[in-house]
Amino acid sequence: MNEEALYLTKVESHAADARTVFGFWTYLTTDCVLFAALFSVYAVLHVGGGVNLFSLPFVLVETLLLLTSSFTCGLALLAARDSQKAAVMQWLGVTFVLGAAFLALEISEFSRLVASGHGPQLNGSFSSYFTLVGTHGLHVFVGLLWMLALLIALSRRGLSRFNLRKLVLLAFFWHFLDIIWIFIFTFVYLTGSL
Repeated sequence: MNEEALYLTKVESHAADARTVFGFWTYLTTDCVLFAALFSVYAVLHVGGGVNLFSLPFVLVETLLLLTSSFTCGLALLAARDSQKAAVMQWLGVTFVLGAAFLALEISEFSRLVASGHGPQLNGSFSSYFTLVGTHGLHVFVGLLWMLALLIALSRRGLSRFNLRKLVLLAFFWHFLDIIWIFIFTFVYLTGSL
């Protein structure tokens, strides 16, 4: 490949990366709008002053699991910067386990509420609660699938430029989910009860 062709290939590759990152930020912006709408609906439909059905220590454990998973995801990025494939896979694996544990606790909380007769069909307040928290849980599930696919790609192709870009975008997504959860924890669990 001559020098000019190599230069054009690099420019085209950089342009493709820029489009991908721009598209991803556009997606995250639409997710912000989605969650803003869900928070607004919850705020309008929430009926305050009821019996607290949530165990704050239980929700705190969920929160610590998700925040710790964000930290381990950051450690995976640091390992990638140092080209340490094994460490990247290890930290992504830990992040996956923590995220899966968070999701399992969220599902058990939903199951407990439904079993006690406090499901989404009870009233608008519970419907908006299940929609808001369930949408976040669905995003966590998608993030876990993405993480699993990335772990497979890393094991097959290593720390390629393409896989590194996937890792960075996954980390943005995962940190975004943590920020949304902090708002849920504060707005739903700390400021009132259903």
